[in-house]
Amino acid sequence: MLKIDHVDMGYGDLQVLWDISFEVSQGEIVVLVGANGAGKSSVLRTISNIVPATKGNITFNGLELTQAQPLEIIENGVIHVPEGRLLFNEMSVEENLIMGSLSSQAKPHRKQSLEYCYDLFPRLRERRTQMAGTLSGGEQQMVAVARGLMAKPKVLMLDEPSLGLAPILVQEIFEIAQAVNQEGITILLVEQNVRQTLAFCHRAYVIENGRITKTGTGQELLNDGYVREAFLGI
Repeated sequence: MLKIDHVDMGYGDLQVLWDISFEVSQGEIVVLVGANGAGKSSVLRTISNIVPATKGNITFNGLELTQAQPLEIIENGVIHVPEGRLLFNEMSVEENLIMGSLSSQAKPHRKQSLEYCYDLFPRLRERRTQMAGTLSGGEQQMVAVARGLMAKPKVLMLDEPSLGLAPILVQEIFEIAQAVNQEGITILLVEQNVRQTLAFCHRAYVIENGRITKTGTGQELLNDGYVREAFLGI
């Protein structure tokens, strides 16, 4: 479904990704794990063509993403929920959600998608008229994920959705990701929370210093001695 093939990427003269290759199949939850600064978020930015690849190819269902504009990528169902939420703080919860449904694919389904998101996140229904900037961190993350779902994703790319959240909210966000996946949406997840994400993903890739160093099922990597020592402190 989504194929990243020998991709390099950098910011100006600073190269941050080297020869990145992996695949995401339809219906999977695939996780990119690694330390802060390893290049995980840069992979998602490159897939979205926010920062173009300097080498290699990225394809999604036959569409060459390295040659596509970000809007075209969104129209084709590859949706990126960025790190840090990036909400419109002076707009209401519902206005933020509507902003996620502006593409030609999503707009006709706006009413249905709003109800779906409010059912998935009941707290957002309660706060639908509240300014997004006044919400708690956990509620803001819910808005960010729901805004991504409003775009009718085929692949939902979540960048550090648990960052800065209390443990109980982290678990809730991961449960939502699993529920969304069970309804047919493919998930590509970037996370520092290695133990919890490996426990529920289908496959995972370890990124270190801009390179993929290990791959396997979540359980295989949880049992891997290097991963346990480097990321789990065991």
